[in-house]
Amino acid sequence: MIVTILSIILCLIFFVLSAFHFYWFFGGTWGLDKVIPTKIDEEKNISIPKFATLIVALGLALFGMIYLVKSGLTTVEIPNWITKYDSWFIPTIFILRAIGEFDYVGFFKKIKNTDFAKADSKIFAPLCLFIGVVGFLIHFLDK
Repeated sequence: MIVTILSIILCLIFFVLSAFHFYWFFGGTWGLDKVIPTKIDEEKNISIPKFATLIVALGLALFGMIYLVKSGLTTVEIPNWITKYDSWFIPTIFILRAIGEFDYVGFFKKIKNTDFAKADSKIFAPLCLFIGVVGFLIHFLDK
């Protein structure tokens, strides 16, 4: 029962995150000023290609579908190689994202006073840590 509840929670989180990325892919701008890492002078550190935003949106939707299947609410067939590796691969990605790359992203970033860095510290890194921890809980409880 707990695996079902945790899987539904992750499914919903991934679908919402995917929806944001689809929104940005189709031209939405709300929140964009806080989701791209910036240097100290608030100049964008990187430019995100539209295609990359689409790939992220599709990947997050796929992660949501995987957790929807894990919840038992649907009986979609998933290839064995996905079910063999997804229970540690997905949480690992998000734990690593929470830790960060030590300059602009994650709990251990050096740049901490930009709009992105503040949002990362309050929302993005904790959310990634939550996703990673819950994903590993599902992995160990689903045995």
